[in-house]
Amino acid sequence: MKAILKNYRQSPRKVRLVTDLIKGKKVDTALSTLNFTTKRAVPVVKKLLESAIANAVHAGLAADTLKIKNITVDEGIVLKRMMPRARGVGARINKRTSHIHITLSINEETGKKANKKTK
Repeated sequence: MKAILKNYRQSPRKVRLVTDLIKGKKVDTALSTLNFTTKRAVPVVKKLLESAIANAVHAGLAADTLKIKNITVDEGIVLKRMMPRARGVGARINKRTSHIHITLSINEETGKKANKKTK
């Protein structure tokens, strides 16, 4: 299952610090990691992860069998602003945005254990 957030108003470099913490982990472990991380991007990434989980549950998958297959942060649009500098020169300020993509998959280890128990 997937969830996408576009044009989040923080630079991709700073958002990647948060997403690299949870990449490849189980969903419950990732949520607990996000609860104890103090970065500005955490509430947004957590909400996006919960949205991806809700999409998976709506599609008929169990939430406890999911893991984060891939999470990427790409560069979005850049707002260009000017700041006056000495001698009448203007310096450009880039206000960057991010596109965040989360892909969830079924955890193979949990899926194998569930199949063995049903047999």
